[in-house]
Amino acid sequence: MAQPEANFGFIGISGRGNSMLREFLSVPGVRVTAVCDKYEDRARRGAEIVKEVTGKDVEWYTDHRELLAREDIKAVVACTTWISHSRIAIDAMRAGKHVAFEVGGAASLDECWQMVRTAEQTGKICMIMENCCFERREMTLFKMIKEGMFGELVHFEGAYCHDLREEIGNGREIRHGRLVNFTARNGELYPTHQLGPIAKCLGINRGNRFLTLNSVASKGVGLHDWHVKQHTPDYYNYNTVFNEGDVVQTFLKCANGETVMLTHNCTLVHPYSRRYVIQGTNAIFSEAPEDDVICFDGEHRWKKFQPVLEANEHPLWKEYRTAGVHAGHGGMDYLVLCAYAEAAINDLPAPIDVYDTATWMAVTCLSEQSVAMGGAPVPFPDFTDGLWIERGPFRRGKFCLEAVCDEYFE
Repeated sequence: MAQPEANFGFIGISGRGNSMLREFLSVPGVRVTAVCDKYEDRARRGAEIVKEVTGKDVEWYTDHRELLAREDIKAVVACTTWISHSRIAIDAMRAGKHVAFEVGGAASLDECWQMVRTAEQTGKICMIMENCCFERREMTLFKMIKEGMFGELVHFEGAYCHDLREEIGNGREIRHGRLVNFTARNGELYPTHQLGPIAKCLGINRGNRFLTLNSVASKGVGLHDWHVKQHTPDYYNYNTVFNEGDVVQTFLKCANGETVMLTHNCTLVHPYSRRYVIQGTNAIFSEAPEDDVICFDGEHRWKKFQPVLEANEHPLWKEYRTAGVHAGHGGMDYLVLCAYAEAAINDLPAPIDVYDTATWMAVTCLSEQSVAMGGAPVPFPDFTDGLWIERGPFRRGKFCLEAVCDEYFE
């Protein structure tokens, strides 16, 4: 049977957009026929990338609405700034296109509700491309949870600890959107990398939901300290007071009683880490600085997780490693793009739906509210309007994030 294909538009050709566009062009069934970026040089570069990879000329635009007006395009991918994702997504769905976009938190609950209502009204996919849901370790731990190896789940921890002072501090020069967010906002700005896998493990929006959130932020001195060390006093941002706290911790309470703690730390010295912790009645997993570790009931000591991973690997990754793992964050970029493309090309439900997308993104604006009120808890909205209690059946398949669908693997 021939591989079904569809025409896609690609919006946002920044550094991240460059790499994702190249990866997307290798996904089965994908034909990128138009690219867009508000900066003309980046838009032109997107067209050049498509030409380099496919040998085909494509149109480029500086206004995403012009791209969305094209009737030959079925779906789009957006890799733009955090505060533009939802606007582009809503425009895309209203134009009759499926849409997936890069990660980032929401600025308001209203934009989350608009995405949900637009997706419900149009029947179009609205998927946040949270690649960590498809990471080898996270998928193996998900499989172990589904097989009961952790027992009853009790507590999760996750983080985005990533020293990004240079990227943020040079935001004007490299046209990077993080700078304005760290200057003006204070909260959990980048919640989804570990929250996505955690939410899938906890069945959020399918039998479980987040009830409350509270966040606390430390003082924010890391970026100013970096500027003082890197620049002279005449540099435009030398004396800027950055609003974002250097360390922001967020706590979530679930309807089924579990707790989640998230940490955001991007403006101090810190090697990259997502600090993943899973604690259940039968086992505890912890991401360690050198080797991930796990302890099962009765063992009373940590042991290396790698042999356990290899013995319990998710079938998607077994198949993927046999076929050849792609570049891009250890291979997970390719998998999340494949998951979206398969759904969009065939008009099928995506493994990360609009309710997941809105829920994970809402953590940011809710966190900002809680930080502003000294860490007071705030209620977490139910974007499913009660359907989380008894959702309809999910779509099984290779990329399913609700269950391990062994029947789709040889």
